Amino acid sequence: MDLFKLRDEFSQDGIILCFNGPFSHSIIEEIGTAIRNHLSAENSPPMAVQDVFAIYIEMSQNARNYLFRRNMTCESGSATILIARQDDAYVVTSGNVILNEDVDDLRLRIDHINALDRDGLKKLIRQQLRAEVAPGALGAGIGLMEMAKRSSGRLEYSLRDIDGQHTFFTLKALV
Repeated sequence: MDLFKLRDEFSQDGIILCFNGPFSHSIIEEIGTAIRNHLSAENSPPMAVQDVFAIYIEMSQNARNYLFRRNMTCESGSATILIARQDDAYVVTSGNVILNEDVDDLRLRIDHINALDRDGLKKLIRQQLRAEVAPGALGAGIGLMEMAKRSSGRLEYSLRDIDGQHTFFTLKALV
């Protein structure tokens, strides 16, 4: 692997941070601290630092929780997180393997969230917070909504079939 070439590509694409591997709570926390420190050192607006950090946390926890819940290990149990600067904005992107049986539900949830305006999104978040948490759930189920609320545009996603049973899911948010 040519790290010099990789470094040049990262610089050209404005990539600040890229992690590829299994997420643990300590890795999520350490990377989060590094992101906050880096963005603060760049004199980024405090609100942008908070939004990038919050979206990073939601993306990494969503990927970790999904992979844990679906008992995915080895390479399929890894996730990729990338944070880049593009002009005056930050782009937070995550990617992980999901089961094909989960694709339609995920697509519907994101499309529904993207169809809402700010007030509709706030209302949906309030409803979800008041709803009972499903047995076995790892949270209130508002991660995607929180990302959409903090993003300056719609959540972008792509799905790439891997082998007929698994799909690589990529999610992108702009701050």
